[in-house]
Amino acid sequence: MSARDHIGGAYLADRLFALLQLCLPTRWLSLLVHRIANIRHTAFKNALIRLFLRGYPVDLSESESPVAENYASFNHFFTRALRPGARPLPEAQDAFVSPVDGTISQLGEIRDGRVFQAKGHEYTVLELLAGDEDAARRFAHGRFCTIYLAPYNYHRIHMPIDGRLRRWSYVPGRLFSVNAATARAMPRLFARNERLNAVFDTPAGDVAVSMIGALFVGSLETVWAGCVTPPHARGEPQFYETMNPVRLGRGEELGRFNMGSTVILLTEPGAVDWSPRLAAGSTVRMGEALGRWRAPR
Repeated sequence: MSARDHIGGAYLADRLFALLQLCLPTRWLSLLVHRIANIRHTAFKNALIRLFLRGYPVDLSESESPVAENYASFNHFFTRALRPGARPLPEAQDAFVSPVDGTISQLGEIRDGRVFQAKGHEYTVLELLAGDEDAARRFAHGRFCTIYLAPYNYHRIHMPIDGRLRRWSYVPGRLFSVNAATARAMPRLFARNERLNAVFDTPAGDVAVSMIGALFVGSLETVWAGCVTPPHARGEPQFYETMNPVRLGRGEELGRFNMGSTVILLTEPGAVDWSPRLAAGSTVRMGEALGRWRAPR
């Protein structure tokens, strides 16, 4: 088989996988997974955890409990916390840190309000932020970083920089897979999926954190609103202004996923310089420096 035939075959496989998802009852499947993951029957949850550990290379050495059977349910195991001191933050105060463990899908500049998804596919900041025109203008020529969380990754989300939550939104949408194959084949994937967007005031200007829902992602949860999904709603985006100040320091927990998904970071123009060692495919760990931030002029 020639290289050209191999590429063509891979593209066809990606397209077929994306088309299959269009036919699946993704909300129902995700709700089912959420309910199964929260079953506390000892024998059942232990069997589920052991099955997962056989299929994925999970490192429990940094977890609050290194014994998998100590967790009350599969979901408690999946969203396990890190033990105190497991991830020391960089000493440099201008380090903009990774909010999660995962793999960088893409990172770079936002060009005229458009974010690169994968070869041949883009989406707009305005779409991602569900029509929030004020925020979209701030990020229109800024920078972005998209990080994919595989099922075996740590699944809590932390602050990349000190910040005060100004507003947030829950955006109903589809629940397509967010893996690389779907990103290559599904136009505007991250702007179509269910998501939670949070905009923070920070020393580097506005920073947006977008938590993207996905197939089998049974729950989106934040430290200020608790469990936001399920249920997986339909209809219009829901916008919230914060009545009481929510201030989170760099490295503090922001929220969590159940099952693998994606986090997208947006920053204002000139606010953050990504580290030159990072590129699509780079693995990152929560707390390590993604780059350096500077105060807006």
